[in-house]
Amino acid sequence: MSSEPIKPEKLLPLSEPVFYILLVLSGGDLHGYAIMQEVQTLTEGRVRLGPGTLYGAIKRMLAQDLIEEVCNSDDEGERRRYYRLNSFGGEVARAESRRLEEMVAVARHRQLLEKATNTQGGAIV
Repeated sequence: MSSEPIKPEKLLPLSEPVFYILLVLSGGDLHGYAIMQEVQTLTEGRVRLGPGTLYGAIKRMLAQDLIEEVCNSDDEGERRRYYRLNSFGGEVARAESRRLEEMVAVARHRQLLEKATNTQGGAIV
């Protein structure tokens, strides 16, 4: 009996914490506390991950093979668990980004949102 690889779309929709964790890990390896700080910075304080939420999500993401754990030593020689986005996790993050983009496009079409503009003031279609 062969098992086919899971398609990224099967894991959608992602919870908000999982999506943001994938987003911040796309920038490089981070340890848990740094992930919490980056998510808070990225969302301008709107999303704050507590330790229970963060490590519960990380445990599920490891089991789903979205991320991997890597051990690194910090500047003081202390070993910390760092987490890395793997290729499957990147595929899932891209699939979720496309899903969200499609939803926003429909909201704009229904005139629930203004059209996005670029830095030069022109509309982005």
